[in-house]
Parts: sequence; C-alpha cells; structure tokens
Amino acid sequence: MKKAVLAAVVAAAAVGGVILAIVLSGGGGSDTSSGKEVTTGLHGTTAPTSTSQVTTSDVTTSDVTTRRGTTTGGEGTTSAAPPPPPAPRGPRARTFVLGTVDDSLAQQSPQFAQSQVDVSRDAGFDAAVISAMWQRGQRRPPASLVSVLRTVSSATRTDDMQLVVVVWHGLGRETPQTPADRAAFAAYAAELVKALPQIRDVIVGNEPNLSTFWKPQFGAGGSDLAAREYADLLARTYDAVKAARPSVQVLGGALSPRGGDRPGGTRPTHSPTAFIRDLGAAYRASGRSRPLMDAFAFHPYMEASSDSPSAAHPQNTTITLADYPKLVALLEQAFRGTAQQGARLPVYYTEFGVQTAVPATKRRFYSNLESPARTDSVSFETQAAYYRRALQLAYCQPTVRGLFIFHTFDEADVGGWQSGLYFADRTPKPSLPAFKRAVADLREAKLGRCPR
Repeated sequence: MKKAVLAAVVAAAAVGGVILAIVLSGGGGSDTSSGKEVTTGLHGTTAPTSTSQVTTSDVTTSDVTTRRGTTTGGEGTTSAAPPPPPAPRGPRARTFVLGTVDDSLAQQSPQFAQSQVDVSRDAGFDAAVISAMWQRGQRRPPASLVSVLRTVSSATRTDDMQLVVVVWHGLGRETPQTPADRAAFAAYAAELVKALPQIRDVIVGNEPNLSTFWKPQFGAGGSDLAAREYADLLARTYDAVKAARPSVQVLGGALSPRGGDRPGGTRPTHSPTAFIRDLGAAYRASGRSRPLMDAFAFHPYMEASSDSPSAAHPQNTTITLADYPKLVALLEQAFRGTAQQGARLPVYYTEFGVQTAVPATKRRFYSNLESPARTDSVSFETQAAYYRRALQLAYCQPTVRGLFIFHTFDEADVGGWQSGLYFADRTPKPSLPAFKRAVADLREAKLGRCPR
C-alpha cells in the first residue's frame, strides 16, 4: 500500500495511551476505488496524537474505501412500506437533532475541550458524537478513556448539547467474531454507560456492511455472515446497555450507503439493501422476543461531494438522503410482525459530509496536499447549499430524528475529510454564515414546506 494511503488508514487519536478514534467510514462500499482513497469516516484527529495500534497488516489494498462508483449489486427497488406518519410541522423543529461527529472535541484539557465544544455549539450543533473503541479482551473501558470522555461530557453539558457515543472495535481484523468477544463488547458498552451518566445514545459499531470494518462479510455459500454476527452483537449490546440504564437509546446499523453484494469481489461488501434484509432474517431466525435497537443509524453520503443530496437511486442498491422511501420499505420488510419496529423505527443520519477544497491561504495548515482525495471537493457556496438541502430533506422525512455533519473542523490530512465548517486552523469557512442561517430556519420551521 502506498504510504499516503496507509497514513490515512492508520490516522488515529490517542489520549493517555488510549485510542479514541480510528474510524475510516467510507461512506462508500464499491469494489473499485478512485478519488478519495481512504476516508476517516466517523472521527477526525484529536490532539495530542500518537501512533495508532493499527498496523499495515490491518488493511489491505482491497479494503480501501471510496464514495465514488455506483454499485448496482443486483438488487432493484424494494416493495412499498405502509404509509409512514404524516410529514412534520413546526413543533418538530425543536426536537430534530443536528449534531457534529468530531473526536477533536474529546480533549484531556477541560479548557480546550470546552473551547472546541463552544465553537460547535455556536455553529448550530446541539449534539456531539464521540467514539470509544473496544479492544479484544476488554470488558470495561480503561480509566484514561473514561477520564477524557468525562471531560467532553462536562463540556457538552455546559453547552446543553446531547452526547452520543459510538462504541466500535476498529478495523476488520478486530471484528468480535466469537460469542465470547461479543459478550465482552456488550459488557464494555454497559460499563461505559454506567461511568458516564451524560450519555443519552449509544451507536453500536461502524459500517458492518463493509469489509474494512467487519470481517468476514460472507460465509458458506455466499451467506451474509456479517449481518448474522452483527445481529448477535447488537442484541447483546442492547440488553447490556438497557440493564445498565434503560433510558439510554441504542442505535443499530450505522451502515455505509453502498456495497457490492459480490462474495468473490476484490473487496467483499454488502449493500445496505441486502444487509438490512439479512439483518431482519437473522433476527427472525434467532427467535428473539426483544428488539435489537431503539433507532436505526445510517450514513447517507453521496458518491461524490459534487452530487446533490436530492439525487435518488431507485434502480440500484444505494441508499442516500433522497432514498428515504426505499429505506423505510426495507426496514418494514425486514422487521414486520416482530418485536422490532420496522417502518416506524426512528432513523438518525449519523454521518454526512460535503467537502471543500483547501484554499491557497490555508495550505500551510494542511498536510498530504497532493492526495488524490483533494479532487473530491466543491465550493463553499455549494457546501452551504448542500447542507441546507440535506437539512430540508431529513427534516421532512417523518421518522428521521436527526442529521449529524461529519466534523466541525477539517482534518489536517487532505487524505482525510475536509467537510467541516471550520478550516484545520479553527478559523471559519465562508460557508459557515449560510449554514447558521439554515440552522436558524430549521429551528423556526422556515426551511420550507414539507410535501404531504
């Protein structure tokens, strides 16, 4: 693997020797790569940084993920779901969550953490997603991680922001493949909830439909082994978290918007269409009488930043913001007649981002400037317009409860993500004022009329 690619893959944040984030959410899932070779999906960099535990052997060239390349995967449109609840009116604006996904908010220094959170709150965010990485053998989070999360927890509480934690295991080679590993993962999540009363939501895993984050994807005869084992992990974690604190909302899925559904592909992946169906089948086969989750998390990235959020994909297996009817139909098909909600299951778009180019005046604050990823970018005006459109779409979708923008602050490595509202030097982008106007319009129910 080229050094530039490897650097992006192993980018991680460590505090006190504890890895806070190495998420490389693709927002992708096709079997081919172009443009952005690797993305750091969930989380950006956190100072101070240190070398990740992930080594070159953790990731193969076939694991490199991209948001480019349409995947048809052999699945067509889905059957229609029963009519969802009516389109929301004004009062819902007060409950719709607008969040940021950014581990740079998690700092050892209370003052620095508060400053990062303050900037995020000022931008309009009322929730923050922070990650906690489980490592094999752990049944409780280390004290150093808990300490850092308590610091960011205090900062979000001061600013009246909702704290959401992603509990995940890192890259594919660390997949909890055995029942014992999955039980330990669930215990870890429960202990985290006990230690941090501020946590209101827990997202379980990251893009298990991609081999980058879950291996193996396929079992004997091309069966969806990833969906079956993830269903077991989700069930165990749901039960453990609810036993620790019943009020915590457990979000499952966190799926990539694309996948190949080809067991023999160079990078085995599942489309969200196939994975949701197979998750439902695994749930039914288990005989479980309790739900798997309280809400469904999804990453509706477009194939490229230049693609409008309004673009739908009715003829293939991709699911993005405008494919909401397809998503609802799949959830209903997967869980109809079970203890798990289907069509009316709350949905949170827990990662979405539109990247901008690095201007010449800011280049000194970035590294890896010649990364091929630099071509996946739009103007500041387009970023603001697309974020506004994404808010309009999500707000009008009856079961969607929130949209989370991938980063407050750009990642300094151009091989990562530059979808923030602030440059890497923490100065605001020209798109920020328009974004804040969109947020104000959201809160005042002035984003536009929702279709009936």
